[in-house]
Amino acid sequence: MSGRGPRRGATEAYGGEERRAHRLPHRLETDAEEVQRDLVRLVLTVVELVRQLMERQALRRVDSGDLPEAKVEELGLALMRLEEAMKELQDRFDIDARDLNLDLGPLGPLLPPE
Repeated sequence: MSGRGPRRGATEAYGGEERRAHRLPHRLETDAEEVQRDLVRLVLTVVELVRQLMERQALRRVDSGDLPEAKVEELGLALMRLEEAMKELQDRFDIDARDLNLDLGPLGPLLPPE
């Protein structure tokens, strides 16, 4: 037996049941429409993040002269179509562009301002 005293349970080690109860919701959202909307919001957030990264990369390549003119047009058209599709889905599910920018607490917002 070690000299550290009695072993505490897992919940005690992390602050006990009372502390954990404040962090977890008492009920999970089970409304099918709300769950679907939240899933679409999450997917659109990831797509928007990737879209912004692709747009920035494309602008860097255009500015550096890496792309032929035909590719610049093709890339611009693809990015415009993606943005239109995003807006259609946002309208369909009543999701505002601000809803896609998740707050990461001390890290700040997920998406940079446009």
